[in-house]
Order: sequence, then structure tokens, then C-alpha cells
Amino acid sequence: MNNGHKVGGLDNYSRRLYVDELQAMSLTPIRHPKTRHNLMKEHRNYLGWSSTSLHTDYMELCHVLDQCQPDAIVHLAEMPSAPWSMMNRGNCIETHNANMVGTLNLLFAMREKCPSAHLLKLGTMGEYGTPNVDIPEGMFELEFRGRKDKVMFPRKAGSWYHLTKVHDTHNIEFACRNWGMRSTDIMQGVVFGVRTPTLPDESEYLTRFDYDECFGTAVNRFCAQAIVERSITVYGKGGQTRGWIPLQDSVRCMRLAIESPPDLGEYRVFNQFATQWSVNELGAVVQSVSNEMGLTPFVANIDNPRNEMEEHYYNPDCNGLRSIGYEPSTDMETLVGDLIADLIPFKDRIIKEKLLPKIQWR
Repeated sequence: MNNGHKVGGLDNYSRRLYVDELQAMSLTPIRHPKTRHNLMKEHRNYLGWSSTSLHTDYMELCHVLDQCQPDAIVHLAEMPSAPWSMMNRGNCIETHNANMVGTLNLLFAMREKCPSAHLLKLGTMGEYGTPNVDIPEGMFELEFRGRKDKVMFPRKAGSWYHLTKVHDTHNIEFACRNWGMRSTDIMQGVVFGVRTPTLPDESEYLTRFDYDECFGTAVNRFCAQAIVERSITVYGKGGQTRGWIPLQDSVRCMRLAIESPPDLGEYRVFNQFATQWSVNELGAVVQSVSNEMGLTPFVANIDNPRNEMEEHYYNPDCNGLRSIGYEPSTDMETLVGDLIADLIPFKDRIIKEKLLPKIQWR
């Protein structure tokens, strides 16, 4: 909003409900939706907020798009947890309904009400899996039996959640190819942090910070374990390597993508991350930074509840965002230190029994 964009939103607040079901809660206190809405109203470019579910409220979605006629739609409205999707049949089906039906509803509503709008869709680097080759940004040139073509890079999802994102990718690419829509598909690494570049530092504006096994990423879990001086629990051998990106960078990347839209009919992919670390390396960073702050956690490797490669090759491209101005934040020690400092005032809110995994993926 501080960059001149007028912003509004739709939300059904399902993330709060999912976390409540797990008897967990955000480490940072999250204000009631109405309170957050009133805070945002202080910004002159805030258009308002509507409680709407993409996968169940199609007519309301069409009404909102018809009324506001957006130039760009940032689609973040999906169930975002791989472990949650792996818990049982019901969670798997709900994940597919929420994510795939929601995205299809959005595509059809856009075609009907704002077909030239730019869809910025939050995907995940987890769609690719961990292939034993370099990972391009979405598309690559294939040669087979003397002939060449440009095709989508193969996906190999590791959870039911990641599979829904793969299906979204194919549906969005088809909508661009078949209907002439435009979309940027963001294959994002693991996000961490509680602050954004433009909002004030007051706690009322902090985003949520989950640390449980379903909705807390490895960075979140490690930092939460560190501030209560518990073991920093690395799953398995710890060689799992991923791309990582601070929240402030994620927001900047989305702004850059919005301000440099693709052409009508174009489907493009950005791999979005700032740096790459193995889980072992990440645990060591959190431990080192914590020690400098007077905390005394230690790193412990535990049995891996997931079904994943624990040692692998990993070399994804990340050129598209840099070509439009992204300058990644790579000082992981400073980023982790700032995050831990933000969390320490709330450490009494940590539910310690939520720091260890219970869901078995196999």
C-alpha cells in the first residue's frame, strides 16, 4: 500500500481453525480479524476485507471481483500444511477440496469478471521434489529421439498438500494457454519471520507465527525450541536442503512481480527463495545465534516422521525475480537473530508438547 497500490482481501480465517483443532496457537498474539481490519483502515489505500471461501462461495467471489475489477490478484488462500494433509483421509480430501476447487473457482471467476487481471499464485518449491538434476524455473527444453520441445519441468510432490499445488500449476497453465489469461506462478521456498517491509513494528501488525509440526516450518520450530532452551530437533540425517526466504523478501518479490506483469496468454514461473541451507546447517545457525544471545539449546537428530530423501542433490534456478530487481537477503545469522529477538517477549506462550512431531507419513 505504501507503494501506491490499493489493496483489499478475502479470507475465511481457516488457518486459525486448523491450528485450534491441533490445540496449538500462534506464538505471536494475533488480533481478532475485526481489530486487524480496523487497523488497516488507517491506510488510505486499504479497500477493505471480506470473509469469503474460494471453494464454497463462488457467487460471492464473482461479486467481489466484479465490484473491484482488480489489476492483480495475489492468491494465498490455500491450506498450507504438508503434515496436516498427511494425517488422515479426511484431511487429505479437505486439502484437495480447499486448494484445487478454490483455485478452479478463482480461475472461472476471473475469466467471467476480470479476464485481463494478473493472477499471482503462491506455489511451492516442494512441487519439484528433489530431482537429481538442476531445477529450472518451471519450463525446460526437452530433446527426445531427435526432436525438441519446451515443456513443463516434471513434478514429484512429497505430500498430498504438494500434489494439490502441482494440480494447481497445471490448471493455471491451461487457463493461460486456453483462455488467454496471464499468471505468475511463484514456486516459493520456506518462509520465516513475522515482519513485513512496510507495516509498523508494533505487535498489533505482526503476522502469525506457528511452530507446531503441521503449520510451523523448520525455522519456526527451531527458533521456538531455542528460546525455551529445548533440543533443536533435526529430522533424520539432516541433509534435506531447501530454499529459504524471509517474509520481508517474500512481500517484496510479490510487489516486484505485480509491477512487472506477464503478457496476456503468458504463464510464467519464478522460483522464489533467498538462500539454500540443509536442515543440519539451519539447526547449527539457530544454535550459534541463540548461544550469542545467552541461550543454551543443542541440536539433536531424531527419527524422521516424513518419507523423504535425507541426503540429495539440490540446485534450483532463481533468475526471474532477480531480473526484475530482487536483491535477496542472505545474512541468515542476522535474520535468525532478529526473529528470535522478536519472539522472546512471547516465549511464555509456547506449548512445549507441540514442539515434537507425532504424525507418521508412511
